[in-house]
Amino acid sequence: MARNGPHRHEIGLKSNCTMLYGHVENEEDRVDHLVRLRELQDKTHGFQTFIPLAFHPDNTALQHLPKTTGMSDIKQISIGRLMLDNIPHIKAYWQMLTPKIAQISLRFGADDLDGTVIEEKIYHDAGATTPQGMRRQELERLIREAGANLWNAITLYRPVTRTEESFTVAV
Repeated sequence: MARNGPHRHEIGLKSNCTMLYGHVENEEDRVDHLVRLRELQDKTHGFQTFIPLAFHPDNTALQHLPKTTGMSDIKQISIGRLMLDNIPHIKAYWQMLTPKIAQISLRFGADDLDGTVIEEKIYHDAGATTPQGMRRQELERLIREAGANLWNAITLYRPVTRTEESFTVAV
């Protein structure tokens, strides 16, 4: 497929990379996916975050498949951190994993739980049973109790200082 113009990484724009797991792939497919992401990162240095996405089979043509387990979710995050040491961040997307599994993942390679969410629809339509939103105080509690560093940041991982009236983004 031909591209028009330079790739976003070639002009300095960062992006995230993902891997949907827990559906029709096998372990070899997962490793192949991670190897390809690693090689692309070595070439472009354009990824800032790897986000492993657990497949939710409910309400899909693949609803006969079993859901991922907490162990398989933690394993995927841990293997992702080991194989993708050239990508700065690993996100444990709590809306897909459950807050508890996401909290544990902070001790197994993840350094980002995503953030406060008011309402999440996509994964819930596909069968996720996690809360649709989480308040900032609850998210901070999960991070603190995991013994992880608590910091507010924008998408580009620049720290944010918040007060009730304003916020400042570090540049």
